[in-house]
Amino acid sequence: MAPTFKYAAMSRRAALSAAALASMAVLAGCSGGGAGGEVAGDMAKGAPEGAKVTVVEYASVTCSHCAVWNEEVWPQFRAKYVDNNKVRFIFREFPTPPQDIAVAGFLIARCAGPDKYFDVVADIMASQKEWMAGVAPRTTLFRAGQAAGLSEQQINDCIRDKAAIEAMEKRIQAGVRAGVTGTPYFTVNGVKVADSSLSGLSEVIDAELAK
Repeated sequence: MAPTFKYAAMSRRAALSAAALASMAVLAGCSGGGAGGEVAGDMAKGAPEGAKVTVVEYASVTCSHCAVWNEEVWPQFRAKYVDNNKVRFIFREFPTPPQDIAVAGFLIARCAGPDKYFDVVADIMASQKEWMAGVAPRTTLFRAGQAAGLSEQQINDCIRDKAAIEAMEKRIQAGVRAGVTGTPYFTVNGVKVADSSLSGLSEVIDAELAK
């Protein structure tokens, strides 16, 4: 018999902390609050630290709007600005309901390693469609982790890692202090950008690049 998935229990503390922080930030599912500069634990792509333009996205693997942006806008955004090192793109975790699933998903992505982190996040976001069809999140979370080379035991250990959970709590707190109230939430050089479409982001980014 397959081992029981215990992410809800083993990361209960993380889930409760995320829920409390979400309440403090007046989170209401997905919708967005700025922040610039590098912080511990940032996951980044594109230009190196100190780039002329830094774009920060706060997102959650359980946020439907984040999943849509990742599927529809990210490929074009990446080709236009990230793959050619025009900007530094930073992704920051900001778990939204259900927080236990979001926290577990982000922990798994980090355990997969920096080279596979973004792939795991993308896989989990894409699996939201399966959750709505009745597929258990446990199934898709473990599948994403295993696709990245993690064993079932490694995944279970990963989402029980107290140090990793505490580090995530600190990142969530940093987001709350920065004024983030929902996801997806974007800043360009520390200034919030309300229009997260490719054209909306490009307008601000291109103006900064032209300076």
